[in-house]
Amino acid sequence: MKPIDLRLYALIDPEHAGHHDIVELAGLLAEGGATCVQLRDKRGATRLMVDRARRIKSLLEPFEVPLLINDRVDVALASGADGVHVGQDDMAVDDARRFLGSEAIIGLSIRTAAQAAAAPLDMLDYVGVGGVFATSSKETSASPIGVAGLSGIADIVRGRVPQFLLCGIAGITAENAQRVIAAGADGVAVISALSLAADPRCAARRMRAVVDAALGQRNGR
Repeated sequence: MKPIDLRLYALIDPEHAGHHDIVELAGLLAEGGATCVQLRDKRGATRLMVDRARRIKSLLEPFEVPLLINDRVDVALASGADGVHVGQDDMAVDDARRFLGSEAIIGLSIRTAAQAAAAPLDMLDYVGVGGVFATSSKETSASPIGVAGLSGIADIVRGRVPQFLLCGIAGITAENAQRVIAAGADGVAVISALSLAADPRCAARRMRAVVDAALGQRNGR
């Protein structure tokens, strides 16, 4: 498991970027304190996605913020991204690891206790748990698991591998992020509360402050 800072994991998607250019948005979020960025694009052409990923990576490098690609291992390889995030129905983790190698960052989405018990943690660097709250940025018929569900999954994962990294995802805002951290998450994965903000840099700064304070409180600092 490689060290990855999940405190403010910014998800960016051309379909949920408001009036912002997706590449410029990534830079603004890094300036505001994002610690990791994921490019998610379910509909874009491959060549365009690779180009965007390369430009985003160049903006993130001065901040030492890693870029992950949602699902698309081929795009991650072609663009030189730092890794991928896969879902339960995407490429299998062992296949992604074989393609990307030992240095890549690989994360997996988990929403049930069974998935937490079965996840190949030895090949993963973190897991994203949720959806914690309801969200409009992803089409799903599944009910939110809530902070209680997040806490239960965190217990299962860390019962297998103590201190294993995980973040909460879906519907997270500056108003509820503290509850996500208190439930055991190392950070929050956020899209709408950042990307749709009038000032994404300011929104990121505020969210990061909330997360840092919550982690400090949980850790007794």
